[in-house]
Amino acid sequence: MPRRLLTTLRAWLFRWWSSPRILKLLALRLRLAGTYRIVERYQVLFWAGLVGVLGGVSSFMFRRVLDFMANLLSGRPGHIVEIFTALPFWQRLLLPLLGGIIAGGILTFGRKVIPSRESTTDYLEAVVLGDGRLPFRLSIVKVFSAMFSIASGGSIGREGPMAQLSALLASLVGQTRRWSVAQTRLVLACGVSAGVASAYNAPIAGALFVAEIVIGSIAIETLGPLIFASVLASQTVRFLDGGAPLYDIPPFHLDSGLELVYYLILGLLAGLAAPWFLRALRGSEKLFLRTRLPLFLRLGLGGLVVGTLAIAYPQVTGNGYSVVTDILQEQWLWSSLALLLIFKVMATCASFGSGAVGGVFTPTLFVGASIGYLFGHACHALGLAYLPSPGAFALTGMGMMLAATTHAPLMAIIMIFEMTLDYQLILPLMLGCVLAHLTASSIDGRSIYSASMARKRKTISARQLAVLRVDGLMNHEPLKISQATPFGEIAKLFLLNSYRYIYVVDDEGVYLGTVSLQTVKEYLGSTGLTHLVISEDLLEAGPPVVPASASLGEALEKFRHYSGERLPVVDNAPTPRLLGSLAKTDLLLALAERLPDPLAARKQKTS
Repeated sequence: MPRRLLTTLRAWLFRWWSSPRILKLLALRLRLAGTYRIVERYQVLFWAGLVGVLGGVSSFMFRRVLDFMANLLSGRPGHIVEIFTALPFWQRLLLPLLGGIIAGGILTFGRKVIPSRESTTDYLEAVVLGDGRLPFRLSIVKVFSAMFSIASGGSIGREGPMAQLSALLASLVGQTRRWSVAQTRLVLACGVSAGVASAYNAPIAGALFVAEIVIGSIAIETLGPLIFASVLASQTVRFLDGGAPLYDIPPFHLDSGLELVYYLILGLLAGLAAPWFLRALRGSEKLFLRTRLPLFLRLGLGGLVVGTLAIAYPQVTGNGYSVVTDILQEQWLWSSLALLLIFKVMATCASFGSGAVGGVFTPTLFVGASIGYLFGHACHALGLAYLPSPGAFALTGMGMMLAATTHAPLMAIIMIFEMTLDYQLILPLMLGCVLAHLTASSIDGRSIYSASMARKRKTISARQLAVLRVDGLMNHEPLKISQATPFGEIAKLFLLNSYRYIYVVDDEGVYLGTVSLQTVKEYLGSTGLTHLVISEDLLEAGPPVVPASASLGEALEKFRHYSGERLPVVDNAPTPRLLGSLAKTDLLLALAERLPDPLAARKQKTS
């Protein structure tokens, strides 16, 4: 719909504008371009920033809607844990059950009504597979289902649907532009980055999440737009909801270098615990599938398990944020927390395994904080010297568990730092997160996102082979005109598009050359020539052509001797027909992507 609207608007402008007005506007654009030297690559930063703002607004609104729904379903104000603590036992039992049935019913209804030919709604897959677009209706169904699961006390995180909603808005933005697949995927990745950044008020970690986990590359061609989107998303949320750190913690101090030994031990423990936590999540998923219940009953059963556990411990509901805050403030007895940790893992397995839509990012932080807090109390009970506080162990344990489960230690380090804004954390976090990651990956190469990434591994080789040649990467709808196109029409095209060249073809589609913006500039002062001059009069050789069968290395060599942004792509016939155009940005993005690590693939096969 946005693309069709844009096409209609352009057609209307073509009919409405007079030739003198077009020439004046085009001359103004050329003067501005000459003054500020607007580079086409900067446009992606603009769209990344727009996606970031939209992601921040959508995340803020999603939080408000969730709070409203939780208060509406329970009839009580406050956050999830506060609500469940105040509820009688029978409501604690039935509310997650009811929410699960409704959430499952929404998913079931959506799958029956919406055609199955629509592409995947998994934004992680959409970033690296397909055309970089998310199906609108199925994505909205998932977001609404997640709202009921979370608002009714499901033990899952908000970050999943928040990233889904932000990615959907980015996909809609991408559909309004004439972008290649590579650029559309990049803008979609910016939406995911904005959603994660706004969920945790962590712009750098949001960008690293997508770059390190999803794309698998920290090349500046991808990281730059991701950072742009993340920063603007975080600033939007801070403007709307305040800029305080996500977790309010006591001052952290590293008094002695000997304390690092304890953090190394904690990193080892987190690395040992993470694979078992992930296996519990996958095992629960298989267990729920074996019940062969309809989806709405399966989600209802998961909600029933959460409600049963909430009768004794209402803290198992929600994503665990409020409990983590109390742990960091050292307000829990170790014995109570040990039992709560077991119940929370069970509740998370029930929500995740039943198929509830949501994230396990924040519940993972809960597990890490609990392990660190219990480790700190155990060390104090043994009377060891040079001990940090249990709260300090809890704080660093969050990052270590995150690194061990996501296999992205750099993202985990930066995320914990951004959520607390305490520089003293960096040294113990760096050591513990790296050790936790190495320990966990040596036991089990799979991560939280292994299901999506496994599908990526199966198809990425074929996709990489496709884009090893130019025809797998080119834009199949280049801007082109015929030999007899009037000057006025050419001026309109240059005004409505940011290209430096327009390709010229004959009636058979054979590539003849280009009309350049610089050549058109010479005729802007003569309005009487608009109907006399045609494209054949302005024809010039233009940039070098690249065959569709050429390798990316050959195309890169062409760009080394050409400073422009695009090259025309032709077939190999004696009279080459114009097939498309190749953008330098797309080429660099394709070269920045890498195949899966062979060692990781070998571990995947043996696990």
